[in-house]
Amino acid sequence: MAHAAPFEPFRIKSIEHIRMTTREERAEALEKAGNNLFAIPSEMVLVDLLTDSGGAAMSDAQWGALMMGDEAYAGSKSFAKFEATVRGITGFHHVIPVHQGRAAEHILFSQIVKPGDVIPSNSHFDTTRANIMAAGGKPVDCVCECAFEAEHPCVSKGNVYLPKLRRVLDTERVPFVMCTVTNNAGGGQPVSLSDLQAVSAECRKRKIPFYLDACRFAENAWFISRNEDPRPVREIARAMFDLADGATMSCKKDGLSNTGGFFACRDEGLAEKFKQRLILVEGFPTYGGLARRDLAAIAVGLEEVLDEDYLRYRVGQVAYLAGRLHDAGVPVIQPAGGHAVFIDARAFLPHIPPPQFPGQVLAVALYLESGVRSCEIGTLMFGDGVAPPRMDLVRLAIPRRAYTNTHMDYVADHIIALHHRAAQMRGLRIVQQAAALRHFTARLEEIVPTGAKA
Repeated sequence: MAHAAPFEPFRIKSIEHIRMTTREERAEALEKAGNNLFAIPSEMVLVDLLTDSGGAAMSDAQWGALMMGDEAYAGSKSFAKFEATVRGITGFHHVIPVHQGRAAEHILFSQIVKPGDVIPSNSHFDTTRANIMAAGGKPVDCVCECAFEAEHPCVSKGNVYLPKLRRVLDTERVPFVMCTVTNNAGGGQPVSLSDLQAVSAECRKRKIPFYLDACRFAENAWFISRNEDPRPVREIARAMFDLADGATMSCKKDGLSNTGGFFACRDEGLAEKFKQRLILVEGFPTYGGLARRDLAAIAVGLEEVLDEDYLRYRVGQVAYLAGRLHDAGVPVIQPAGGHAVFIDARAFLPHIPPPQFPGQVLAVALYLESGVRSCEIGTLMFGDGVAPPRMDLVRLAIPRRAYTNTHMDYVADHIIALHHRAAQMRGLRIVQQAAALRHFTARLEEIVPTGAKA
């Protein structure tokens, strides 16, 4: 089945040169990096799909707003515009900027998580999980079971599995519930509005706060509007936020910005505690560690991301790449998510067991052959040394408005070629790692079977 490339609803006014590297140069870069793609210099990457965070191409309107930024330390006009925009979209009165999403997580959790607390979510991503644990809490994933079935046709694989959530709420000390929209760790899959309503109802019945990790709120709203509720995306987004008590957000995703984030809520007392901690570690509450011009650019980006022509293209580009791979027999999470294509690395490399990091093996091989940088979401990222996670995935996260459909064809062609010779790939082992978030800095080496040539 042929997949039509989506029409880009913009023209390109500026370009960034890509250095065309050789396979030999990339092999040397991998050796220096210890087979960790986070340690590869950006000039050695042809198509960078490591993350969709911070890599968006800003619009002419965003660049114009950036140039008009008011850099006042306190009471900046740029903050006032940012605050009004976030309030208008979310309905949350208290809006506090931070330099990126994990700063909001760190400050929030340091105020409300106590040792022994349990925090349920659909799926906690890496920094969220780490910040909960750093505060003494235990993150618990309650995502629906179809999320672990790559080919399952469910259109809301990010949903919370309500029976498990209820068990946690009834048996554990839970200071709040969180839900990530879309669900990054599970394939960029959306959470349905009906599921969010049910989670919100469970929390309100027990008087437990409910927060959204809203990094990709617009993409989630797009899926809801197509699959469940035909209202405009802006109205769907507001309906999502109306169900929650607050939200953390990295504006490096659906803020269409290269930096920044925020925490927003309805609770004045919590907002005040957050601000006091913010002043100590980030900056004054009207800039939160950011240049004020960045707040101005984010305010524009938060409006642009709700444009339905943009969202149709954005989600369509992800679906186009996923469709090309799926048609060629490459095992990918279906249906395609909102920000990334996720390859099922265990199905791609069935001869490599989870302790030998099949996701990282595939990501390293893809970079070596093509210069495409991706990200392992599996045993390297989430393994605890006791049991591997349910899935080993390779995420191809597509930065917003940054790459053309020709780039997607280049990526697809090389992954398909690798799939034909997957049996030749070997596992990896860790030779150096950190105690937490090891995937960012670990060094790995190839496992060479006895008697085989290195």
